[in-house]
Amino acid sequence: MPTLTAYIALGGNLGDRHATLRRAVEMLGEVGRIVVRRVSDFIETPPQGGPAGQGPYLNAAVEVETDLSPGGLLAALQEIEKSLGRDRHSEQRWGARTCDLDILMIADKVIDSPNLTIPHPRMHQRLFVLLPLAQIAPQAVHPILGKTVAQLLAEAEAGR
Repeated sequence: MPTLTAYIALGGNLGDRHATLRRAVEMLGEVGRIVVRRVSDFIETPPQGGPAGQGPYLNAAVEVETDLSPGGLLAALQEIEKSLGRDRHSEQRWGARTCDLDILMIADKVIDSPNLTIPHPRMHQRLFVLLPLAQIAPQAVHPILGKTVAQLLAEAEAGR
């Protein structure tokens, strides 16, 4: 299988957020079929939606090369989340969490299945995703919208 470029969003607002996200990046690099190419700065953002009283999130984006299938990449990300303390069964939607890893895009793939949607369906609306992603991949093109990450960021910032 050919190697593809994928972009992954990282976020969390519980515990030692910096250490958790750093460890998530390290663990990505420890997966045998994933090579970490670029990592954005860690950016602190207010929580979006979800229950009141949450602390701020720390967010980042990572560019990886992988020959894993999209489902295989998702499984690897969920294993990393679990090992870093995430319990999907007990958390609230958009609630506090130790580590959230989301596939944003994988090359020009478009997938819409019950378990996985690529590109991420709300990435173009979320500054906490676009700000770090634009640091590492401003010219990456959203395969449905046909716009670069830099263009999506400019539109999201204008719509604030």
